[in-house]
Amino acid sequence: MVQFKKVPARFFATASGIEPVRVWLKGLDLEDRKTVGKDIQKIELGWPIGLPVCRSLGNGIWEVRSDLSSGRTARVLFAPVEGSLVLLHGFIKKTQKTPTPDKELALNRLKAISGNR
Repeated sequence: MVQFKKVPARFFATASGIEPVRVWLKGLDLEDRKTVGKDIQKIELGWPIGLPVCRSLGNGIWEVRSDLSSGRTARVLFAPVEGSLVLLHGFIKKTQKTPTPDKELALNRLKAISGNR
């Protein structure tokens, strides 16, 4: 059975065309890339969706939560924008709380998108 995406995800791109989340994903090993991809797909197919896969960080920023190999945890920060989920920032989580610089980076990228409308 073919499942259609309820809300498609797309990569944030800088003014120079670089897609930071895509670059970050390519740096992960294949198994971890697949895990993150499947978790993003869950969001696309089921949006809006909550824990354990996704949660709000406030200010329009949400996180996709992925448990990777070797006990590591990844986060992809995104925002729903004009009918799509824009993937703003990806990182390996090393602390219990999402670091403020990571949230600020995602928020700045969201503001850059908002300023381009």
